[in-house]
Amino acid sequence: MANSDSKVSDFLDPKVLGRLIGLPLDARHAMMGSVSGRHRSPVRGSSLEFAEYREYVPGDDTRRLDWRTWGRSDRYYIKEFEADTNLRLCLIVDTSGSMGYGEAGETRLDYTRSMAGTLAYLAAHQGDAIGIFPAGKDGLKDEIPARRGPVHLGVVMDRIAALAANGEADLVAAIHEAAEKIPQRALVVIISDLLFQPAPLKEALQHLRFRKHDVAMFHLLDRNEIEFDFDRPTKFVDLEGGPSLLADPTLIGKKYREAVANYLETVSDICAQTGTDYQKVTMDTPYDQTLAGFLLGRNPRTRKTAANTG
Repeated sequence: MANSDSKVSDFLDPKVLGRLIGLPLDARHAMMGSVSGRHRSPVRGSSLEFAEYREYVPGDDTRRLDWRTWGRSDRYYIKEFEADTNLRLCLIVDTSGSMGYGEAGETRLDYTRSMAGTLAYLAAHQGDAIGIFPAGKDGLKDEIPARRGPVHLGVVMDRIAALAANGEADLVAAIHEAAEKIPQRALVVIISDLLFQPAPLKEALQHLRFRKHDVAMFHLLDRNEIEFDFDRPTKFVDLEGGPSLLADPTLIGKKYREAVANYLETVSDICAQTGTDYQKVTMDTPYDQTLAGFLLGRNPRTRKTAANTG
């Protein structure tokens, strides 16, 4: 993986956090978690079924401390129960070379860092677990499973800062792998440019939905990729290592735009068929505006208000 010089301060904007902190990150489907939380559970009532012990981390509910274990080991452990609810936010991030498209400091991956970091912070602020699953050439690479607590948030932020766009990435394989590795219902957010033939994506998204995950897709596009606003012969470079192509946009522009329209329709249809919350994003849209629309669209009260006013 290529080295990255990014720091958390480069992509986490306090002003944006201040504007978004009052918007809850809601799941569309019932969640099952390991701590008391704000999200619906598929199990009615409070479960007394013990699951496991885990070591206490700052921010945990001290009422769940097991004092007998502390008396025996002089260490703090938390009791976890199966039906207590919280949200697991799992971020699957495309790290292919094409995610490096754009000007320095304004690449697709820079946009991704800002969105992923902000979502992670908002989830942690409301007491939810967060994890990150970067998609590499052979699937997942250096993933961090979802956990709670400020220390873990720092680990996730450092991993986001270290993301680098390099070579090919098999996003479909990464999604399948994540579907098997994420143990309980989660909000799985996928961030990618989806620059591949979309047909295999359907089975991967169905895999996540079969595992009862709530799935959202941020599809990042540069406006030039859609509008193809070039007026002279241009050399197009494959950022993932393929051959370059010299083309005259005046000759291929019409067919290119038709192909892109068909591609976008296919992606949208796949997401609709699999129950995926599809967000098409052009990178000239400020990322905080993108996230505000996403959060408001998932909140039952604001979603109903928007539907009534529309």
